Parts: sequence; C-alpha cells; structure tokens
Amino acid sequence: MVRTKILKINRRNIDLNIVKEAARAITKGKLVAFPTETVYGLGANALDEAAVKKIFKAKSRPADNPLILHISEFSQLRVLAKHLPRDAQLLAKKYWPGPLTIVVEKSDLVPSVVTAGLPTVAVRMPSHEVALALIKTAGVPIAAPSANLSGRPSPTTAEHVIEDLYGKVDIIIDSGPTDIGLESTVINISRKPYLLLRPGRITLESLSKCIPIKLHPALKKTTKPKRPESPGMKYRHYAPRGKLILLVGDRTKLIGVINQMSKEFKEAGLTVGVFSPFKAEFEADRAVLCYGSKEEFAKKLFMALREFDSYDIDIILVAGISAKGLGRAVMNRLEKAAVYKVINL
Repeated sequence: MVRTKILKINRRNIDLNIVKEAARAITKGKLVAFPTETVYGLGANALDEAAVKKIFKAKSRPADNPLILHISEFSQLRVLAKHLPRDAQLLAKKYWPGPLTIVVEKSDLVPSVVTAGLPTVAVRMPSHEVALALIKTAGVPIAAPSANLSGRPSPTTAEHVIEDLYGKVDIIIDSGPTDIGLESTVINISRKPYLLLRPGRITLESLSKCIPIKLHPALKKTTKPKRPESPGMKYRHYAPRGKLILLVGDRTKLIGVINQMSKEFKEAGLTVGVFSPFKAEFEADRAVLCYGSKEEFAKKLFMALREFDSYDIDIILVAGISAKGLGRAVMNRLEKAAVYKVINL
C-alpha cells in the first residue's frame, strides 16, 4: 500500500512549492492525481514506461485502453507526433488550452504502453491553472486518464479520487470541484475523414465549423470496437454501484413511467434513486433534480451517481436529454453506465 499525501492548493493563488513537490514526484516515476477543467486525472511521466504501467495497475485498467497525454505548450505536440496535420495548429489555436484531445500519428518518443500498441497518440492541453503549472514544472508530458477505479464514475472532486485511489497513488492534489464534469472531446485527425471518437464539452457542431469531421461509427450504434482508438470507446464506464436504467422520451410520459417503475422496484424491496434534468414529484427513495442547463446537468452527472452510491441505492432511474450539442456527450456517458436503455416513451 502506498502512503498517499494530499496537497490542497488554491487555483487562483497557486503555491509553487506544492506544484514543485508534485512535479518532482512525476519526474521520479510516481503517480499524482491532479485537477483539470474536465475531471481529475491520474498522472505519470508519459515518457517513463514503468511509471505509466503504474497507472494501469492503480486503476485496474485494461492494457488495451489507450491514455491521453497532457502538455502545456503546442511545441510539445510536435515532438510527440510523427506527422502533424496542418489542421492541428488550427484546432490548437481555437480550442487549446481546453477540453479537446486530438489523436495524431505518434513519434518514436512515445512508449507503446501509452497508446496500447496503436500507431497513434491522444494529446491535449488542459486549461486548469494547476494542471498547466504541474505539466510545465515537471517538464515532461503527463499521461493521465481519469483518477478513478476503472469503470467507476469519473471524479469531479478530490474526495472522489480519495474514495477510489487512496493508498494506490503517491499524491492527490485537491483544488476543489472541476469546472465541466465530463471528460474531453476526442477527435482523430491522423487520417481522413477526421472522426469524433468521444463527445465532450466541445461539440460536433462547433468542430464542424472549424474542420470537416464525422462521427465515428461506434457512436452511431451499440456495438463496441474491437480495438479502442480512444479512452471510453470499448469498455463499460462511469458505472455506479446501483443498476442504472436510462429512459428517453416525452417528459410527461417519462414522469409516469419513472414513478411506475419506482413503485414496482420498491415493492420488490429495492431502493430507488432518480436523476432528472427537470423538476417533478418522483416516487423515489432519493432524487437528484437538475433543472437547469445542459451544462449544469453534465457538471452534476458523475457527482450524482456517486451520491446514489453513498446512499446504497439499488436502482437508479435517469431521465435522458436530447442528444444534441453537449447532450450528445451526456447521453454517451449515461449509455456507457446503463445496464439497459428504454427509448421512445
């Protein structure tokens, strides 16, 4: 068991001594969980194969699930990429630093363990002040998937990281809740046509105004790719301990169906939770209502799933939202977490 150290830091007034301590840990091959604007990441020196392997062990992550490399300057991408499409600079200028990951052909500098043996590497430049300071101070790209046990809801607070990984990592940097609450958008520009591999805060609609891009076929159907090109494509992810059932359809019908299902499950002796993007009276043991914007629903999604865990909820009924814009990312996460989906209500 690793002796985990928790370091609290104010993102608006960064203590460089804390950053230097965490950066030294990275350069020594240790694991550091740190905040980004999307979710908390579990970081290691991306160029240190032994350190990267520790990420997979700590998370119990399948070895064929590639990692994302985090950088602090565009010049680092030139070193990590074998060939850099002209559109990479266009994308970086518009969206970096920010929640966009771009997949390019990898250079020989990148260990194959990072890319799960793929000829491509996924790279992004986070906008969170602490993340950028850590990467810059460490002086190396940092490989960092979400800082949770594989398959669990992604962490949006340091408390979530502690719950899953305390005793498995060397340092956890606590800088409060993340801003977005969903992982980055991932696109593959290593070949044409460019493909959206994982939806996120930066939407397909926004990207389409910048570059020609299509949805990966795996996002259009329920079948899983044999070999994932990006995190979040193959395996069940984001799952709470309770069984999540996703319901999609007319709002009025949704309320009725959810309440009927709640009644039946409770009569069977099960505890029921409801997560809804609209306000209503639900027949549930625990309800989390988020009747604001899609941004708020996205931000609270993983936190809500972990809240249901804390109450030992057996069944979680979730009212889905329109899969347009940011809604595509939200529904992607919910579909990955669900045991089954009920549509066209």
